[in-house]
Amino acid sequence: MSVLVVGLSHRTAPVALLEQVSVSGDALVKLLHDVQQDARVAEAMVVSTCNRVEVYVVVDRFHAAVNAISELLAVHSGVAMERLIGHLYVHYEDRAVEHLFSVGSGLDSMVLGEGQILGQIRSALKLAQEQGTVGSTLNELVQQTLRVGKRSHTETGIDRAGASLVGVGLTLAERTLGPIQGRRALVVGAGSMSALSAATLQRSGVTDIVIVNRTHERAVRLAQTVGGRAARFDDLAAELAEADLVISCTGATDVVVTADMVPARQMFVLDLALPHDVDPAVRRLPGVTLVDLESMQDGDIDAETDDGGRAEAVVAVREIVAQEVAAYLSAERAARVTPTVVALRSKAADVVEAELGRLASRVPSLDGRVRDEVAQTVRRVVDKLLHEPTVRVKQLAESPAGDHYAEALRELFNLDPKVPDAVRRVESVETETSKKEVGR
Repeated sequence: MSVLVVGLSHRTAPVALLEQVSVSGDALVKLLHDVQQDARVAEAMVVSTCNRVEVYVVVDRFHAAVNAISELLAVHSGVAMERLIGHLYVHYEDRAVEHLFSVGSGLDSMVLGEGQILGQIRSALKLAQEQGTVGSTLNELVQQTLRVGKRSHTETGIDRAGASLVGVGLTLAERTLGPIQGRRALVVGAGSMSALSAATLQRSGVTDIVIVNRTHERAVRLAQTVGGRAARFDDLAAELAEADLVISCTGATDVVVTADMVPARQMFVLDLALPHDVDPAVRRLPGVTLVDLESMQDGDIDAETDDGGRAEAVVAVREIVAQEVAAYLSAERAARVTPTVVALRSKAADVVEAELGRLASRVPSLDGRVRDEVAQTVRRVVDKLLHEPTVRVKQLAESPAGDHYAEALRELFNLDPKVPDAVRRVESVETETSKKEVGR
């Protein structure tokens, strides 16, 4: 079984197409289950953000799985396969691991090094766990991705080389409005991106912050964290009339801010939602500047935040990703040989027990102490004989051609590494050993 990712992002598709393919809420849950129910898929997880929609699966057949997932994305989005296929990318096995590590490190984001993607990956895993669509492979891969992302941000300047979308948006806002301190800011929405927006506004010195959300209680809670004020959703038009700077990011499927709600005067509007929260017609209003994900995609927003260390940070993060990919693949290959080692030790244990039973039946008068000593001696001899080959095969399994060594071991000893009893027996022993070590 191997990891496969099929998806599209701001690098391969226009924002308009990403809007159509993007899924959230019940639609996301349905896509997740539809993918996982495919006979070729053992595990599934979907990462859907304003910049990407990616389906991660564990499969045993590559081509059939790619076709099935592509078709599901087309069906769920309503986009014809002929139009969608040219914007999809596919990564398999080591390339899939490298891609996810790069995404988690901020190398593949619209704004270089933005850290919000780690939270989005974590949320994708949590949803998949709640829905029961992931197992050990994707769970361990994502946990490792989160660790690699944190390491990349801690050890390099990647988070300083690029700012968040909100930070870039505020940089653009100051070009229109001048200093934003003393301006009134309106945040529409109360989700994670809205919370980031409100916090960024507060850190930038904006003290007059208003939060509007359909669920008023959530608006109140967010407003309290930034020393702002909450307003009811029905008052959105009135709040827009007083705002200088508007940031909107809700989970709505329809336009939230219409052109007739926005006054024709100097105002900066940042639409970070996918699909759009703000009617594109707002851009035609005199004095109003509307920046959305599409206009950000068209511009060189990395250049807006380049502090001179961008190239060095990228090189450093790529080196970390390469190291972590190699370590992950090495450990993963070593883990593949475990069932073979389990089967070998189980078979040896069965042989020992059978021979000791035969000895007891042939020499029933054998003294109990002597019988126990013989049993311990035989087990020690077998353990010592198996120790070197099992340790060596685990070491060799970490190499790219490691599977061949496990295959040779299975052939030589006529082993079936999938025998459930053997696996359960060794897992039980390993669990007890781990408990003893923790208790020391």
